[in-house]
Amino acid sequence: MQYQAPVDDMMFLVRDVFSLTKRLGHIADFSDFDEDLYHAILEEAGKFATGVLQPINRSGDEEGCHFEDGVVTTPKGFKEAYQAYVEGGWQSITADPNYGGQGLPKALHVLIEEMFYSANTSFCLYGSLTGGATQLLQAHADDATKEKYLPNLISGQWSGSMCLTEAHAGSDLGLLKTKAEPNDDGSYSIEGSKIFITGGEHDMSENIIHLVLARLPDAPEGPKGISLFLVPKFFVNDDGSLGERNGIVCGSIEHKMGIKASSTCVMNMDNAKGWLIGPPHRGLACMFTMMNLERLSIGIQGIGLGEMSYQQANTYANERLQGKATDGEAPAPLIKHGDVQRMLNTMESFNKGGRALGVWLGSYLDVAFHSEDKEAVKVADVMSAWLTPIAKAYFTDAGYETCTIGQQVFGGHGYVREWGMEQHVRDCRIAQIYEGTNGIQALDLVGRKLIGSKGEFLDTFLSEINKDLEGLPASDRKDKVIKHLSELKELSTTIITKSADKPDMPQLIACDYLHYVALVTYAYLWLKMEVAANGGLDEQSDFFFKRVLPRTLGLKASIESEL
Repeated sequence: MQYQAPVDDMMFLVRDVFSLTKRLGHIADFSDFDEDLYHAILEEAGKFATGVLQPINRSGDEEGCHFEDGVVTTPKGFKEAYQAYVEGGWQSITADPNYGGQGLPKALHVLIEEMFYSANTSFCLYGSLTGGATQLLQAHADDATKEKYLPNLISGQWSGSMCLTEAHAGSDLGLLKTKAEPNDDGSYSIEGSKIFITGGEHDMSENIIHLVLARLPDAPEGPKGISLFLVPKFFVNDDGSLGERNGIVCGSIEHKMGIKASSTCVMNMDNAKGWLIGPPHRGLACMFTMMNLERLSIGIQGIGLGEMSYQQANTYANERLQGKATDGEAPAPLIKHGDVQRMLNTMESFNKGGRALGVWLGSYLDVAFHSEDKEAVKVADVMSAWLTPIAKAYFTDAGYETCTIGQQVFGGHGYVREWGMEQHVRDCRIAQIYEGTNGIQALDLVGRKLIGSKGEFLDTFLSEINKDLEGLPASDRKDKVIKHLSELKELSTTIITKSADKPDMPQLIACDYLHYVALVTYAYLWLKMEVAANGGLDEQSDFFFKRVLPRTLGLKASIESEL
């Protein structure tokens, strides 16, 4: 089935739900953009996703990447698709115009990424890492480094990678052993090995700019002793041309459950040369600029795959004749069976709620990165910090559930390769694991964002929602959202209070708490969408509030059992 980009649904969020031109119009960087431009870009992104990316999705999965003598070759058609991606300007969407970027809002970019993830997740990952590397260098590199590397990263002529994980350390970056020795010329010699490096080696771009975490000789132990280094695949000469090959090479690629056309590499550094980015021993703090953007991107992966799975399942349910419907029709399309309707409605609840949260979070990132209003930036920073782990973990948990539901709609046909549903399940599964496992996201939300801030982040979150609710018309649904927000505040206060005497409790309840907060957030967003649609979404919203939101009852009971 051909992917149909949900441009109308996306523009509904851009125009009617969040009014992005008004929400971001006071920011100078976005003042020249309007809804017509946003619509035109989404239309073109949809065409690119359908016409260029989707046709090589299944073949890329079946062929996978090839590795020989340190060289990685991507599947047939990927190199040509990447060239079209670069020529279309898709890598430069949100980047700084001073270095060749288009400077468009992240709130728009999350929708473009969703389309690309829907059409071809493996392909989309290459650009996602490059975008994160670009933002990191924009935030933390000196001017000379920016001038040297950003234009070609932003254009997509070069790509980026993030080299964090080591075989013995996993998620505990404080244990990493990669070493960096200073050289007389201001560079550093890097020695070590990294694993699970997405896009660490491939044949689509001229150069790969690796951002590597390593330890200086005088580094203290733990996370506070980590520094960040830029390590290019090929050295870059003063005139911008490429020089000799650096000592960072791919030792092997992983053979994975899914995302098989995305090269997941072991990267070995033997006297590789790198340059320090940011202050010594502050590398992890700098890297979080990239990591947080990647976490949102991977969350969008869950929505994109969930949307593709829904489209295929919905089409199949309307065409497949099976059994007898309640109105007596036999054989009847699957869509007439109540349980199939339940499955499709559940999928749609997750997809549309997640898409709305992605745009909402994107708009806060836009304010945080671009606004000159210090108070607005302060609020946006808190909201971004609070919402990012929720987006990464819940989008992907819900995305995986959505993909398995879509597979279930197909029955046995969903389990065989022919229909493509099993690939969505395999491709989505990794999203719950990389960029910080969803358990780690939950611990971040409860430990750092809730307890660590003594509830201040939560209060900002609730304040932002309640201010918006004041402008929405009175209704039973609005009362229900307000009630859930009040219960969230009460439950969260109890968690903070009791955490001092129960140090293990936050870990025991973290995942349930994240899901609880996510569902309450979705309730607010579904209410907001329902009001904006003026009756056009009543049936879908009704399903969310009656059949999905009640999951909070079990989650709340589970949390309270540990308090």
